[in-house]
Amino acid sequence: MSIGYLALVLHAHLPFVRHPESDYVLEEEWLFEAITETYIPLIRMFEGLKRDGIDFKLTMSLTPPLVSMLLDPLLQERYNEYLVKLEELAEMEIDRNQFNGHLKYLAEHYAQEFNQVRHTWEAYGGNLIKAFKQFFDSNNLEIITCGATHGYFPLMKMYPQAVWAQIKVACEHYEQTFGCPPNGIWLPECGYYDGVERMLADAGLRYFLTDGHGILYGRPRPRFGTYAPVFTTSGVAAFARDHESSQQVWSSEVGYPGSPEYREFYRDLGWDAEYDYIKPYIMPNGQRKNVGIKYHKITGRGLGLSDKQLYDPYWARQKASENAGNFMYNRARQVEHLYSIMQRKPIIVSPYDAELFGHWWYEGPWFLDYLFRKTWHDQHSYSMTHMADYLREHPTQQVIHPAQSSWGYKGFHEYWLNETNSWIYPHLHKAAERMIELARREAADELETRALNQAARELLLAQSSDWAFIMRTGTMVPYAVRRTRSHLMRFQKLYEDIQQGKIDSGWLEKVEAIDNIFPGINYRVYRPL
Repeated sequence: MSIGYLALVLHAHLPFVRHPESDYVLEEEWLFEAITETYIPLIRMFEGLKRDGIDFKLTMSLTPPLVSMLLDPLLQERYNEYLVKLEELAEMEIDRNQFNGHLKYLAEHYAQEFNQVRHTWEAYGGNLIKAFKQFFDSNNLEIITCGATHGYFPLMKMYPQAVWAQIKVACEHYEQTFGCPPNGIWLPECGYYDGVERMLADAGLRYFLTDGHGILYGRPRPRFGTYAPVFTTSGVAAFARDHESSQQVWSSEVGYPGSPEYREFYRDLGWDAEYDYIKPYIMPNGQRKNVGIKYHKITGRGLGLSDKQLYDPYWARQKASENAGNFMYNRARQVEHLYSIMQRKPIIVSPYDAELFGHWWYEGPWFLDYLFRKTWHDQHSYSMTHMADYLREHPTQQVIHPAQSSWGYKGFHEYWLNETNSWIYPHLHKAAERMIELARREAADELETRALNQAARELLLAQSSDWAFIMRTGTMVPYAVRRTRSHLMRFQKLYEDIQQGKIDSGWLEKVEAIDNIFPGINYRVYRPL
């Protein structure tokens, strides 16, 4: 009998990036890289665990933008073309390095990996949601939702209808996709403010995740800290992130991904290879980019990229196994210590960005695979669980008022509201005011209904927290600015056209084809609560 629980949570999210109006947009490759390096490796890991009789438990948030992109025929077709090029380049690398034993070994490793990706992709007909759903149906995978476009709720709270739309549209999209309502929600960026739980309850959600200090600073103080969920006054439960297990993976100083045996993310063949050789595999305009084949390992702290040594997947696997064993050992000791103090079974909630596993930390899926296997075979202190299952088994918890919080820099709202991105919020607030105004209308005809629904889509897309996040990090800033402005400008044109009764049907049709997320949206979701 175990004396505690471990709930692993992976937050799988990417902003809605789809450009049918262009033959090539670099940012679409965010999705393609994640499919190749994170989502398909996770699916293959799930298949292996099931094949070997290991009853694993994992929670994943699949956000509505990500689900929409994974189901989109245009992006599926473009991913297939992307994968063809990867396969071709790997085969060329085998030939090019036939007289360099180690590089040939690495090229063959990538060729085999891309072949396995191809096999999985074709086995599900390019529909990875179908793949995830089979593990959801077997209760190995608990899939939860998120805000409709990952809007940052605490900076929208002055317009409750805008927050409600993010929640309600997400829940409806989830039910259309998975055939049942969601149990839980990953609040975008774990951004919580007092009162949002009432909307979560109205939407039928049973629980949400928050950062540790959101519970620790709650009123009254939580009796069991972050090692038991709490109920809010609305009846919705809150689970808090565990700092200790998070640090072991996330920390740049002591986290596992920094081990010298692991693959170096920032050195890529797209920058190392001779220009004429690599030109067919970089951007059409001739600019270099990462191509996903990386031959070097982290090696050591303080070294420049040119000083990195060659990577070896064999030793990296051994390190992943060692790290998984260490993580398991530490969780078992943590559970034993907590149980001795609490005299009840603690739950350790360990949430991470899904893309950490495979994309940023290449060996991450290996780590998870070893962790599930070692947990199943090598310890008896804790059981892995889903948060919904935990609540069914433990329906009585302390009631508190959580504190406003996020999992961002300094734990509050600074990362999404600062000198780099503050300019967007007056425009977003004005658009929200106008959408609430539009929602009171009864559409005169089908064309006006389409325009009103498209206005709702444009506002949701403009509200994505990804754009403010990118502006703050300083990467791909022109794209984030362009996306924010384009959605706001489209919204404004729709607003004016609807007000004037002069809707441009040709233009509307083009915009509907580009920003086609949430085909079943109803603009009335913005009506006063």
